[in-house]
Amino acid sequence: MNDGQPGGTRGEPAGATPDEGRARSGDPFDDALALVNGPVQPRVRPAAEAATVRAPYVARGAAAGEGDDAPYTPGDPYTPDDPFAPGDPFAADGPGAPGNRSGPTGPAGADDPPPTPAPGPRPTPAAVPWHLARDIARRAVTEPPAPLTSALGAVLGRTLAAPLTALTDLPSFDTSAMDGWAVAGPGPWHLDQPAGTPEAGSPPGILAGHAPTDGLLDGHAIAIATGARIPSGATAVLRSEHGEVRAPSGGGRRLYAPQPVPPGQDIRPRGQECRRGDQLLPAGALVTPAVLGLAAAAGYDELTARPRPRAEVFVLGDELLDHGLPREGRIRDALGPMLVPWLHALGVETPAARHLADDADTLYAALADSTADVVITTGGTASGPVDHVHPTLRGLGAEVLVDGVEVRPGHPMLLARLAPGRHLVGLPGNPLAAVSGLCTLAEPLLCALAGRRPAPPYRVPLAAPVHGHPHDTRLVPVAYRDDERYGLMAAPLHFHGPAMLRGIAAADALAVVPPGGAKRGNELELLELPWPASWSAGWAPDTPTDWSASGEL
Repeated sequence: MNDGQPGGTRGEPAGATPDEGRARSGDPFDDALALVNGPVQPRVRPAAEAATVRAPYVARGAAAGEGDDAPYTPGDPYTPDDPFAPGDPFAADGPGAPGNRSGPTGPAGADDPPPTPAPGPRPTPAAVPWHLARDIARRAVTEPPAPLTSALGAVLGRTLAAPLTALTDLPSFDTSAMDGWAVAGPGPWHLDQPAGTPEAGSPPGILAGHAPTDGLLDGHAIAIATGARIPSGATAVLRSEHGEVRAPSGGGRRLYAPQPVPPGQDIRPRGQECRRGDQLLPAGALVTPAVLGLAAAAGYDELTARPRPRAEVFVLGDELLDHGLPREGRIRDALGPMLVPWLHALGVETPAARHLADDADTLYAALADSTADVVITTGGTASGPVDHVHPTLRGLGAEVLVDGVEVRPGHPMLLARLAPGRHLVGLPGNPLAAVSGLCTLAEPLLCALAGRRPAPPYRVPLAAPVHGHPHDTRLVPVAYRDDERYGLMAAPLHFHGPAMLRGIAAADALAVVPPGGAKRGNELELLELPWPASWSAGWAPDTPTDWSASGEL
């Protein structure tokens, strides 16, 4: 994609050939890493003057702070009042920026963190397309953690490390599917045991868990309970509500049916569900309560599964309160209470979120001391005066895999490898922008760590048009609704600004809106949320008629 400089693409010096800018391997994953980590032309943000300037497209953040809620600025192409003008509004100048490198988490033998570059204007690598960013996150895990064998009760929410194979036939013997009588041949039948109940002193027939001792002769029947083993010689089961017991004058009891009983009726034959050795589920399947039940029925006492990924959440910001009403320029922390249970819903082990002050040394120490598989930070991913994530990653020798994504809201997100097997996902500080980063980078990364296969794309038609960004993907909260003509549709929700949670709180999914937007009836890919929407209990959203992409960074 041309960035306004003749003869070059974003990340290449003007006039350079592709080979001079970066080597192309033909693999989009490797090319993306080369694009991010190779030499790039710096795009230094102009100094803020009277009003905050939101830096469009390649400049990932506002002149101060995250920039997700920067006000409208005349000349900004990403507001409805000003048509999009192609080209990069910030000219590239200055030397190329060196790429990041991999290395240890901290300097060997050093007690104090090394000096890191001060926050502020920095060269901005090209953002990667949204789908490519998700692919990079999935492929960042080269070696998932070794599987663990655990008792059934400890495997819920984990991922099978090997196929689930039946250890026995299911059912393991012919069983009765109904309460009634096991019958042999056509009726009427002689009852081998008298009618009655155990309380009356009469045998009840064949019960579940009790093997019959005698076979059944042709023309005979015996009472049987659901799940009980079918006696040899039986040809069918007559349901209790379909049979009639009579006592003829000659003595004994006889069982009558209103119509012929076909052979095999209401008998579950051995191996009906599976045979020993059949594969029941593949490796990579999520262990749900139903999977635990199936494993137990198939003879398992324990399962081998991938361990749950371990994550830590660091919420950055001096302005955040953990209780009470917003006051004196400070706001409530919405991300700590939201992200931890969200990660739990994804099957991730996560302690309570930690609140860190806007201090570079504090962030460095927290990242260096963490042993989690994934560290998730909120805020500090742009280039404001207290945005310390990028300088700290450079000080730690981290390898940045994704530095900006072509998505709204939330494009200042990033993904870095802290050390082999350990990663950091940097989320923007605005709540819905953080959700966007969680779904874009953190969820694919965590699913790969858990050994879980990516879900196939799920597409649903839109119930209303949605405006799109000129170049970037948009993630818009939607709720399902039934339409008499089109069936299931996705209704876009109001309150979808980067700092808002009211829309996502009522949503079933996030719709992936391509650049340029989508019309009513267009089928869009959906990212389903890991819980039922609040409206499914009876509240349904109004269908909007118009949507704007304004204010999303």
